[in-house]
Amino acid sequence: MTRSFDPETTGIRHRVEGVTLHAVEAGPEDGPLVILLHGFPEFWWGWSYQIASLAEAGFRVLAPDQRGYNLSDKPDGRRAYDLDVLAKDVVGLADALGRRTFSVVGHDWGGLVAWWTASRYPDRIAKLAVLNAPHPSVAGSYIRSHPSQMLRSLYVGFFQIPRLPEAMLSANGHRSLKDALLRTSRPGTFSEEDMAHYVKAWSRPGALTTMLNWYRALPFRPDMKDPTVRSPTLVIWGARDRFLERGLAEASLALCRSGDIRWIETATHWVQHEEPEAVNAALVEFLTG
Repeated sequence: MTRSFDPETTGIRHRVEGVTLHAVEAGPEDGPLVILLHGFPEFWWGWSYQIASLAEAGFRVLAPDQRGYNLSDKPDGRRAYDLDVLAKDVVGLADALGRRTFSVVGHDWGGLVAWWTASRYPDRIAKLAVLNAPHPSVAGSYIRSHPSQMLRSLYVGFFQIPRLPEAMLSANGHRSLKDALLRTSRPGTFSEEDMAHYVKAWSRPGALTTMLNWYRALPFRPDMKDPTVRSPTLVIWGARDRFLERGLAEASLALCRSGDIRWIETATHWVQHEEPEAVNAALVEFLTG
């Protein structure tokens, strides 16, 4: 599939919750709004295969660089990245476009934010789609009861250490981050062009620290008495994910009043890159249904 957006020239800015967020917009201005939330260590470019497809289906698509990433503001401190703050950013983007209700699609960390937003703001979310990301309310208990997932999640503990992760991830031209993407995806998933775009985003002043602050904010996770997801929900899961077990998808779906899982057996954690046609078809069918 081709991608019709240039990350060097595309985008607008919205002032939301005291920060300026850079975003890409596409599709008819009066189309139903869909907000696409990227994960770590990507930026809006992680949705470059999906934006045009959703726009062609009639949706108004907004794909932001979330706070701390790429061209968006990078506030200091871990508490600037707790889940309530991140969810307020999402709702604030919809408010900036004058939309009361909207659909949200998230991958990886963007998926955690999408889950949280749907649980916290049930009257705002028309539909929710999540790609390879657990609901934050089930992740901790699942990890504690599944040692195999605990082993897969050890890197989260490493990211809590001050300064050392930044030094390691930035060394040798961000070799560790590049290797992580290449090692955990199917061969050919990330091109040299992709890597060049990502390295530029990672190299922006302060970016690695603010990206890692998403993980460092986890000890300050806000309370959520009722994590029920009331919006229709679709979980798309690359079954060969080396970071997250399938059981996390099933445990998350148990919180949904109306939900379904679409397993993509041939895909890894980077499912929207590896199987864009399947992911796009599933998203369009779900969001228009």
